[in-house]
Amino acid sequence: MKIAVAGMGYVGLANAVLLAQQHEVVALDINPAKVTALNQGQAPISDSLLQDYLSQRSLNLRATLDAQDAYSGASYVLIATPSDYNPHSNTFDTRSIEAVIKDVLRLNPQALIVIKSTVPLGYTERVKQQFGCSQILFAPEFLREGRALEDALRPTRIIIGERSTRAAKFAQVLLNASLDRNFPVLLTDAGEAESIKLFANAYLAMRVAFFNELDSYAIHHGLDSAQIIQGVGLDPRIGQHYQNPSFGYGGYCLPKDTQQLLANFAGVPQRLISAIVAANPVRQSFIAAQIIAQKPQVVGIYRLIMKSGSDNFRAASIQGVMQQLVEHGIRVLIYEPNWTGAEYAAVQVLNDLAQFKAQADIILCNRRCAQLSDVSAKIYSRDVFGCD
Repeated sequence: MKIAVAGMGYVGLANAVLLAQQHEVVALDINPAKVTALNQGQAPISDSLLQDYLSQRSLNLRATLDAQDAYSGASYVLIATPSDYNPHSNTFDTRSIEAVIKDVLRLNPQALIVIKSTVPLGYTERVKQQFGCSQILFAPEFLREGRALEDALRPTRIIIGERSTRAAKFAQVLLNASLDRNFPVLLTDAGEAESIKLFANAYLAMRVAFFNELDSYAIHHGLDSAQIIQGVGLDPRIGQHYQNPSFGYGGYCLPKDTQQLLANFAGVPQRLISAIVAANPVRQSFIAAQIIAQKPQVVGIYRLIMKSGSDNFRAASIQGVMQQLVEHGIRVLIYEPNWTGAEYAAVQVLNDLAQFKAQADIILCNRRCAQLSDVSAKIYSRDVFGCD
């Protein structure tokens, strides 16, 4: 069976590699460099397991820039294109999704279109009406950046936003390609599936924000965050996981998905979702104030990536801290080997780690690492457990 995947970000690539173990998969992207890299067996994103599969496994997978090549003859077309949150329209920008739908209906109207990009509430039914097409369903993803293929191979659950025979058949396609098949499959209506994705990410953001505010409290009162968190986590209803303090929740999904969920609450009484959205800039301001109080001349930012194993700078929480330091008149330097420019957001970027260490009075790092062990006295981090 031929399957097309539109979009070669971490969601698209993870699904493409997963399905290419058993099916012919053609990945489509508008970036020639990504297409070339994939066709040469190189992962265009940072994911060690993905690279291992591309290099070592037998996959029926190729990439193309040609929509007709990708979509013609495909039984399924998976859409994994970006849906960034637009603060002006107060919703996700779904134009890339609609462009794919339009092309598929023109080139292969019989294909079942599976939206894996995150969408606002009511979107699936809306585009069905917009395009006069019933061949569209939503199937949310729950993948971690840097571990996307691992999560695709061993998912925690499969959710399909349609209760039908074709939805169950597509779920079986994913199930058959998985290494661990002992997980639940849930078929829901479209709006419920859209809501599951948004509420799941809002809960994760809430958990990050909760332990960050606990950490802010501990700093203010001169207490040990680790002891408090460990004690709180001994309650099995809370648990010892996903509780390491940070500079805020970041990455591509959590900030934008919480904002979209808040927008979907229009007309519905709430306080908690607003607080989750507001908590992130509050934490960043608290961290910035901690740094400013030390009166440094030069602050170094060690890596823009949101977490280890990722190459994503989008909405990294450190950027909010960095902006406030710059506005306060403090000179800021960035060490980020994955950035090739001389500046990032008008801040100087150094690729020489030794030079970076020498120039910075204080070095901010979201997660401690061995590369900075020789300048530990300069480090400011809220990493108390040594994990993401």
